[in-house]
Amino acid sequence: MNQFPKWKIALVAIVLVAGLAFLAPNFVSQKTADALPDWLPKRQISLGLDLQGGSHILLEVEVETVIKERLEAMVDAARTELRKAQIKYQGLGIERHAISVTILDAARIDEARNLLRGQDAGIATTVEGGRIVLALTEQAMLERRRAAVDQSIEIVRRRIDETGVREPTIQRQGDDRILVQLPGIDDPERIKALLGKTAKMTFHLVDKTANPLDAQAGKVPPGSVLMQSLERGPDNRPRQYVIQKRVMVSGDSLVDSQPSFDQRTNQPIVNFRFDSVGAKRFGEVTAKNVGELFAIVLDGKVISAPVIREPILGGSGQISGSFTVQEAQDLALLLRAGALPAPLTVIEERTVGPGLGADSIRAGTIATMTGAVLVVIFMVLGYGGFGVMANAALIVNLMLLLAAMSVLGATLTLPGIAGIVLTMGMAVDANVLIFERMREETRLGRSPISAINAGFDRAFTTILDSNLTTLIAAFLLYIFGSGPVRGFAVTLSIGIATSMFTAVTFTKLVVLFWYDRTRPKALNV
Repeated sequence: MNQFPKWKIALVAIVLVAGLAFLAPNFVSQKTADALPDWLPKRQISLGLDLQGGSHILLEVEVETVIKERLEAMVDAARTELRKAQIKYQGLGIERHAISVTILDAARIDEARNLLRGQDAGIATTVEGGRIVLALTEQAMLERRRAAVDQSIEIVRRRIDETGVREPTIQRQGDDRILVQLPGIDDPERIKALLGKTAKMTFHLVDKTANPLDAQAGKVPPGSVLMQSLERGPDNRPRQYVIQKRVMVSGDSLVDSQPSFDQRTNQPIVNFRFDSVGAKRFGEVTAKNVGELFAIVLDGKVISAPVIREPILGGSGQISGSFTVQEAQDLALLLRAGALPAPLTVIEERTVGPGLGADSIRAGTIATMTGAVLVVIFMVLGYGGFGVMANAALIVNLMLLLAAMSVLGATLTLPGIAGIVLTMGMAVDANVLIFERMREETRLGRSPISAINAGFDRAFTTILDSNLTTLIAAFLLYIFGSGPVRGFAVTLSIGIATSMFTAVTFTKLVVLFWYDRTRPKALNV
């Protein structure tokens, strides 16, 4: 073994041991793997949607809601600015993607325009007589739509991660759609319920001057709104509250929320905690309004409206209501994950049954085993003992590929199995190139050890070039592809790396080990 450096022998041994260690958890159940000591590898290869079944959901972000909310905010801001400057106006409202207002004092039109156009950099202002129109520019609307979808993807990812679903696929589709694939989930109703809630939480004071019955008759005081509650009254109907529109504290300041139980009633509740800014604001509001009803509003409905009995200065509080344990857990999850910038609509839903996944695994296994058997037979018939060594390298290659996928947490899909089969063919191609070079050197009359070294050296450049070009193609597939195409690219890339190692290093070590033990007079390849 003088022909092979000792450090390379050590490297091969370490790689083989590590490969076996990281591959082993795939042969036990997930429960057994999780029970292994922390210092042992326990990650398993995750199966994709097409192999283990699951749910495919296509969501559409209602981006127009974001534009509408921005315009409503502009109307409120314009009203405030004009009143502050004591400029008389009329007809302030929304017109498509713009707001308009008519200034009654012609001498103050320019002053009003300067006040209003300072609200946002993405506003185009036009003046027609006494009427001022403020429209969001196309670029401003495009940026808001893009930001809404990006933020929605992040919130969807947080919510799904909180449910414990492994290896979900969450990615943008087109301008305003989000693709969600959930392997192993064959009943997506809870996921859809979680994603269907915007989860915008705000705190408002209840307008104690208003009568809910009058409000139901249409007599709602300016600055207030009639809102239905999730709580039910003595008549078993939902309670009605007239609350002030002004948001006293926003749920954006929440940093944590956890389900719990009320110590007095043993009912499920949700404990929440604000950041420093939210805690200060919450403390100020509760200190100034002791004895008032404080409404907690989620997505336009009052969850509860408790009485402020004392200032709440610690920055934390609790939401009580007629929750079940599951509802309290889901509400805490939604608040932790954050609010969606716009509602999501399910526009496509498919469920891939585990039976179809099992069929895919069976078909993939048959294809892989058939290919492997044919390759083994071909190599033994074509190269005799060297073919056996190449087959050993092929098995090691497959072991290292699966171990690497376990380490990286890669998802195995049906196209990924195709990538494994392709990798096996490439690994054999590399050995065929090496053995053919060795044959050529033997025919030229070179000694066995010289032919072995020349065969590996001459074939290396060709193998490297071939694998490098395939690796570039796989990289491009990963960058520009999606879903199963990416799975194929990942499997192929890992397979190229492992086949380079086994074809060039592991096979040469085995061949030299055989040569040292047998010292043949001629190389029969």
